[in-house]
Amino acid sequence: MHSDRPSGALLIIGAIVGMVVIILHPSGIVNSETFAGFAWQNQIVHGVALGVPPILLLGLLGLSRRLGASDLTTAALLAYALGAVAVVSAAVSSGFVATLVIQQILTGPAEARPVFQALLTYTDLVNQGFAKVNAASGSASVLLWCAAIWRSGRIARAPAVAGAVVSVALLLALFAGALPMDVHGFGLVTLAQSVWLVWIGVLLCREGGVR
Repeated sequence: MHSDRPSGALLIIGAIVGMVVIILHPSGIVNSETFAGFAWQNQIVHGVALGVPPILLLGLLGLSRRLGASDLTTAALLAYALGAVAVVSAAVSSGFVATLVIQQILTGPAEARPVFQALLTYTDLVNQGFAKVNAASGSASVLLWCAAIWRSGRIARAPAVAGAVVSVALLLALFAGALPMDVHGFGLVTLAQSVWLVWIGVLLCREGGVR
């Protein structure tokens, strides 16, 4: 006997927390006076972000069970897992590595600051690289889920159509270089995917009685 409602609730919770993380993501210039507050916020926000992928993965496992085991659902889970590894790496890079590098820039020896400035630039590039992998893998995952939803017919097909259209648009923008992986660009991807996940979560909660 299974109920899809816990899986739906996990998708809703994980998606909402992911959006809150983007909203609270610190930005702006950091100096000696503002570093303490920045460091606290940056590490807390990214620490919370590390918990989002496991929550969503559990929810998506429930979606896979609802749709029925198939090559499509397996591929969708694998694509999501690849994106999850990338976003966890990005969160560690941006939340913990970058914070320590900024601390060294502000408080370390003056002669070492150019080195740490270069390390900060490198860390930002690494972070954006992981973010691109997450955006591409997440969009591919949604496309695969949409195909599985359409083929199975076990939940409403409207999110399959909407999710496919938005995912294709995001992938085209990403590969065309029109979607930078800064806070705003990555936030757009997160918002689009989170809205879709909430939609799926609501359907699972509404239609997912014990069976």
